[in-house]
Amino acid sequence: MSQTYPKKEKLKSKKLIEQLFANGQSISVFPLRLVFLPTTFENSISAKTGVSVSKRNFKTAVDRNRIKRLLRESYRLNKSDYFNNLTTQYACMILYIGKDKPTFNQVETKMNLLFKKFLNKVS
Repeated sequence: MSQTYPKKEKLKSKKLIEQLFANGQSISVFPLRLVFLPTTFENSISAKTGVSVSKRNFKTAVDRNRIKRLLRESYRLNKSDYFNNLTTQYACMILYIGKDKPTFNQVETKMNLLFKKFLNKVS
């Protein structure tokens, strides 16, 4: 898996997102939460992932977009380490549930812990 985040790996289907929140499992490493659901896709990708930041905690779109950018970049850099060895395909949503603005280093360390916890729960 390369260190890119192309359109085919982004979670965009409304039906799949609703199914994910209705039937998915979740794990948390504050301030991140990962909601995931085993599923199948047509292409041979191992995971479709989306990111979300609550409007309740961050009123301005500038702050929400900045945090989403940090989450996507951290996911892009670390996904090859964790999602390469998976046999089943997953739909994932990464939620930022904290109330203060993070730095990239904070997001990256928490993302690594979250993915390790995810691998332990899945395998």
